[in-house]
Amino acid sequence: MGFRAAKQALQQHQQHYRPLARNRMSLINEIDRDRLPGHIAIIMDGNGRWAKYRGKDRSYGHQEGVVSVRKILEAASAVGLKYLTVYTFSTENWKRPAEEVQALMALLVSAIRRETPDLMKNNIRLKAIGDLERLPADVRSALQECMDMTSGNTGTTLVLALSYSSRWEIAEAARRMYREVIDGRLPADEITEEKLSGHLTTRGIPDPDLLVRTGGEKRISNFLLWQLSYAELYFTDIYWPDFREEELYEAIVYFQQRERRFGKTSEQINYKQ
Repeated sequence: MGFRAAKQALQQHQQHYRPLARNRMSLINEIDRDRLPGHIAIIMDGNGRWAKYRGKDRSYGHQEGVVSVRKILEAASAVGLKYLTVYTFSTENWKRPAEEVQALMALLVSAIRRETPDLMKNNIRLKAIGDLERLPADVRSALQECMDMTSGNTGTTLVLALSYSSRWEIAEAARRMYREVIDGRLPADEITEEKLSGHLTTRGIPDPDLLVRTGGEKRISNFLLWQLSYAELYFTDIYWPDFREEELYEAIVYFQQRERRFGKTSEQINYKQ
């Protein structure tokens, strides 16, 4: 695709998909603070395509994607969201070209170190889930240092899904429980959904109420398969570097318009004693 054609495609994309919310009062005023999702998970998709349409390298899109993480975290904190999980790097992403993976790892280290003071100032706690042992030593060091520094913060918890895939997570949980059964620490007939949940990397973190995916794709991509059992799903064509506060608020308003039945009927949900 030539530069002119790419620019034209980007303009058409933005004109077609930019939400109407920008032309009116902020959607934050439409949010019911008493019915917030307790946990929002986000698949941040579209960095590469966003950069390509601008004639830039994919790494430029990833850098701008970090800005979106900062903006969305600020917006989440502003409305009082307790948990925000972002799909930062999947186990499948290790298959990408080596230079892109190296650039992503370097960006991750610099972003964590740069953002740590703001996380402290804004009372935000950082956690991470995934096969963290696969990460380079400098990434693990920066990550652990930030998690230790912010561990006492009581505001929004930001969870980075790094070197993460749900199938890996569930298989790893099964292996752990198997070893406990073999060692006699866990009777096989006591294996329950709750016990399995307690062996996942997300143990201690509530399941997401809302999944947001940017970039136009409508799939879960091996992300939190167990935890998303009853989550509401929200897909947007906006690329992640263009996803900002109003887009997050629009997703929350969408969530609050949904009827969450958890297997029950509408009559049961709406029945008043």
